[in-house]
Order: sequence, then structure tokens, then C-alpha cells
Amino acid sequence: MLILTRKCESASEPTATSSPGVTMDAADFARACGYTGDSPALLDAFEAIRRNGIERARHDHMSRKAVIDELKQSEALFLASIGPALSAEEAVEDTNRFIACWRNMPRWRQERCLADLARARQQRLVARFFRRYGHRLWAREAA
Repeated sequence: MLILTRKCESASEPTATSSPGVTMDAADFARACGYTGDSPALLDAFEAIRRNGIERARHDHMSRKAVIDELKQSEALFLASIGPALSAEEAVEDTNRFIACWRNMPRWRQERCLADLARARQQRLVARFFRRYGHRLWAREAA
């Protein structure tokens, strides 16, 4: 049984893959993942996976934004959060070095250091943000 979930598209109408503003339906997402069948149960499963991924991405974005918003208040808070590093550039270098070392660890050791990896990725994200925008934020605050 073939289930058609797409409407007929004209040449002037944007497709889900060509325009980022158009939402993707379950069948489009399943095809993008490599599924070529037409099982309603599997299409529903792909839709649940897509929705869960979108919700998780939004949640993660909001949590990262909350951390950045807390540290925007002052440069001293940011410098305290990056630890022994004295600047955003140094913090980015340190975290990149740690992540490279983590990738070269044996698997059993990687599993023991997952919390350290998550902290390093968070610190790298914060340091990159403030390396790019920090001087503007704190210059406005000082003025």
C-alpha cells in the first residue's frame, strides 16, 4: 500500500529541501534519512524522531543561551568561568587541546571522562562567543 503524503508541486512552489522555511513532513524526513518504504508505523516513528530532535535542539539552545546571558553581566564573571585561562583565545586553545587528547584516549578512558568532555565543549562554546562578541558587550556596558 502506497501512502502519498505530498501534494503535487508546481515549478514555482518551493520544495521542502530547497527552502529552509518550509517544514518537512514525515515522508520527506524518512526519505532524507534513507528510508524508501511506505510503512505507516515506520513513518510515524520517523516523525516522532524528528519531533524529539527538534524539541531537544530547542531545549539545548535555551540552556546554552541561559549560560551566555548569565555571563554577559560582567567580564569578571566570564574570566572566572573559563578557569585558569586568562583570555577567551587561551580558553579556546585549551579546550581544543583537551578535546584532541580525549579523541586519542582509549575507549575505556573516554567513557570515564565524558563529564570532562561535556565541560570542555561548554567552555569552548562560551569562550568562542565572548571571543567574538565580548568586547562589544562590555564596551557598551562601560559607556
